[in-house]
Amino acid sequence: MIDSLSAPTPRKAVVTSAGGIVASQSRLAASVGAEVLAAGGNAVDAAVATSFALGVLEPWMSGIGGGGYLVVAPSDGTPPQVVDCSMVAPAALDPRDYPLVGGTGPGGFGWSAVRDDRNLKGAPSVAVPGLVAGLGVALERFGTIDWRSALAPAIALAERGLPVDWYSTLSIAVEARELVAFDGVREVYLPDGLPPAPAEEGVAHLPLGNLARTLRRLAEAGPRDFYEGEIAGSVARELRAAGGSLGPEDLSGYHATVRLALEIEYREFTASTAPGLTAGPTLATALRALTGTLRPRSLAAGPDAAAYRAYAAALAAAYDERLATLGHASPAPSCTTHLCVVDRQGTLVALTQTLLSRFGSKLLLPETGILLNNGIMWFDPRPGRPNSLAAGKRPLSNMCPVVLQRDGRPWAALGASGGRRIMPAVAQLLSFLVDWGMTLEAAFHQPRLDVSGEGRAILDARLSAAVERELATLMPVLREPVSVYPAQFASPSAVLRDAASGLNHGMADIASPWSGAVAEAG
Repeated sequence: MIDSLSAPTPRKAVVTSAGGIVASQSRLAASVGAEVLAAGGNAVDAAVATSFALGVLEPWMSGIGGGGYLVVAPSDGTPPQVVDCSMVAPAALDPRDYPLVGGTGPGGFGWSAVRDDRNLKGAPSVAVPGLVAGLGVALERFGTIDWRSALAPAIALAERGLPVDWYSTLSIAVEARELVAFDGVREVYLPDGLPPAPAEEGVAHLPLGNLARTLRRLAEAGPRDFYEGEIAGSVARELRAAGGSLGPEDLSGYHATVRLALEIEYREFTASTAPGLTAGPTLATALRALTGTLRPRSLAAGPDAAAYRAYAAALAAAYDERLATLGHASPAPSCTTHLCVVDRQGTLVALTQTLLSRFGSKLLLPETGILLNNGIMWFDPRPGRPNSLAAGKRPLSNMCPVVLQRDGRPWAALGASGGRRIMPAVAQLLSFLVDWGMTLEAAFHQPRLDVSGEGRAILDARLSAAVERELATLMPVLREPVSVYPAQFASPSAVLRDAASGLNHGMADIASPWSGAVAEAG
């Protein structure tokens, strides 16, 4: 019998290039962005094209039925800005439609369950999607290519279908019990009632219903069609028929916003991230604590037990503050995705996007092929709380895309997927780079811990017994291996620009078989 805790840790090599690099949880999607860079596009162009491609290639993670946050730091030193395309509760939402039934909801919720899990799945769980609006604003404000060109690769991918290999089969199979209850998503992702099987020779592709047709319409009509045109009409009509409260006025009234990033000073660096109801303010709290408690001793030796104690204490305090003041975002695993881009000129982009749960609401609209988010899950269903259900309200999210600046210039972009585990991963990777002077490759292979508001620490099984003993004086400790599934740690990606050499570097999650960094050709 193989001991999983002592199994070899997967390794990935850093990608280095004088040209631009895209790092993503899907290497195939990253290659789409790299081709945009090679054709002369900038970092925002590549990020938008990669985002649309991810919605086709990782439909269980994100898509045009979801939302997110994009941070862009121009190479000329202009202050980083954030495109906020987060989700919003429908105006007609009534909290009384989500009655509590006692007990604890599925997935490790910290509050009472809702009748029929109406806040988790189906039409009542759907919030207003913001991603399309955000990508449109980002491209218009910061990009150089046209909207049709940004969508063209995703359209081609959707026309071909989802590549079926063992990993995509696994990603569908783990949610099959839920998918089977919803006609639209079952017909697409469970052909013959079962998860698709990989082909013995070549690559099989799973047809994606009407998604390609919708993307073609979106490319021709522009991003506002999703909110005011033909696509909007279809989405609102199907949602209302399925029992949702989201209507055409919710879509037509939605607009993404652009604002200055939240800037967090840490050592000689500035971390720029999304403000407001994100994990950005919680990251600021954690980094403030580390400023006073983390004292690197031997850079060559890397973090010791005292350093991991400082990480655990800072993260625990940050989550205590978050949950007391900002609300209770679900501790359940979420299926977000993250990408980073650096272009040849040195502009950096960090983009996190999500459907929330795996396959979001599980509601796939047959007319459009759009899989919709379950953004209502992010609200606390109990009344009178900081993050309680309310009409037209934005929920507290765990997303934490970050751009690091050094000497006033963009230096690194990083972020992750993984629900509450996102911010702890980002904080530690940031510290590995800044406090310990690690290379990007070394930082991604350095073991991490997770402390994310659940009253315990989860340690990468590679960490020493000394680290475990040190943390056991603070809180209960679990040891878990780095694995593909179940994933006990967030899935990060990052790019970094070395100003001295002019070279760019990219890394993606070492545990994921699909993730990768891709450099532009030429």
